Amino acid sequence: MIEVTAIDTIRHISVFNSIDFGTTRVDVIGCGATGSRIAMSLAKLGILNLHLWDFDHVEGHNIANQGFGIGDIGQSKVEALARRIQADTGLTPTVHNERVDGTQVLGAVVFVLTDTMSSRKEIWEKSIRYRPHVRVMVETRMGVAEGRVYTINPMQQVEIDRWEATLCADEVAVESTCGSRTTVGPTAELVSGQAVWSFIRWWQHQLPGSEIERPASEYIFGVLSPIVISTRFE
Repeated sequence: MIEVTAIDTIRHISVFNSIDFGTTRVDVIGCGATGSRIAMSLAKLGILNLHLWDFDHVEGHNIANQGFGIGDIGQSKVEALARRIQADTGLTPTVHNERVDGTQVLGAVVFVLTDTMSSRKEIWEKSIRYRPHVRVMVETRMGVAEGRVYTINPMQQVEIDRWEATLCADEVAVESTCGSRTTVGPTAELVSGQAVWSFIRWWQHQLPGSEIERPASEYIFGVLSPIVISTRFE
């Protein structure tokens, strides 16, 4: 029997080389339907400096659409997710069992995956916008069969203005298709996969001599009536 203690990334090294990425910090804020999947995918890419943020605990209804199992019920989401990541990849994320309220300093890459529009706005305004050490924010929104992924440079005014124009009040978001309280696992898989791909494309674009275009600022898709719309904020 061969014992493997650390993940082997050789099969995707031509797409994403974790050695080149090094110890660049990546923060995943919100470890629910999309966050739990995104965090695991990032770990499987070989991200070494991964930080998980959530103040919630795993409940029974989370099992159907999040990256947790029945044995995780009652546990802190960040700690349960970190254990799963460690078991599956050999990597150990840094966990923060707390709410991000703007007093925390975040890393170069930030995934904003919280439950409410108001929390997204608070995190954006207090910890991301105009912070030169934050190089990119990836934010997702999800309905039952629709999803959106935003990839924003927090130092570029055009991108800032266009993304802020998409924000709305919590009560409006709940009534809209992309603010539904109903979540379906397969939709979360699609949103999460696109969010990680947007991150990969962003990183590929950063590499010296790269001819890869930066990812779309806004990516919208539908599942039941297949549509894909991508827009670059310029």
